[in-house]
Amino acid sequence: MNEKFKDHIVKALNKNVRMDGRKKDDFRKITIETGVTCNAEGSARVICGETEVIAGIKMAVGTPYPDKSDEGILMTGVELYPMSNPDFEGGPPREDAIEIARVIDRGVRESGMIDTKKLCITPGEAVWMVNLDIAPINMDGNLIDIGTIAALAALKDAKMPELKNGKPDYKNLSKNPLPVSKNPIEVTVLKIGENLLVDPTQSEEKLLDARLTVSVLENSDICAMQKGGNSPLTDKDILEMVDLAIKKSKELRKLL
Repeated sequence: MNEKFKDHIVKALNKNVRMDGRKKDDFRKITIETGVTCNAEGSARVICGETEVIAGIKMAVGTPYPDKSDEGILMTGVELYPMSNPDFEGGPPREDAIEIARVIDRGVRESGMIDTKKLCITPGEAVWMVNLDIAPINMDGNLIDIGTIAALAALKDAKMPELKNGKPDYKNLSKNPLPVSKNPIEVTVLKIGENLLVDPTQSEEKLLDARLTVSVLENSDICAMQKGGNSPLTDKDILEMVDLAIKKSKELRKLL
């Protein structure tokens, strides 16, 4: 990224002005739609500015892990399709796709959002496997936060398939929702120069010095964090970023 361009952006941020006219702590307008596909047990589409993400839930019956024989399994995947952004390429999962999936998965998993014990069918033999797939339709930044909102909406939208002879009957979904309770909202705070901002566009992400993703529960407890970027963060930076994440999580939670 051209250093003169970055200096120009930093000077604007110092005056609390961003390229799209927002203030540093403003999110773009967010809309959420659930039940967007009939081929998934739960689904959601989230649009935030020019970023549009779809999340889907597919249920399957599988064998539990040996150390958690009475618990169901959550698996999270992210696909970055070239049609959503010219920077993405086809082929094996990209490093950033793997990171986004892991950060979203960690927030859901560490929050205890899903009661995995209620996904047990037969201890040690069969459990429900929750496959959470996330994909941007159009990408203009902030995939972690928008992907998380889509994931939460899809999980809350999901219904359990009926079991017939130990196999899921996908044509007959029950009225039973997934055993979910909490809403672990993830907020990513970028540091550019000495400025902290939320909901970055792709152009802003390319300018970051560091970022911190914070997963926040309803009572403002933190259940997960992930640091990114090449520059270090001071204790002061982290405390300010966490405070901003907690503040914004309360606003985003109202959308769900």
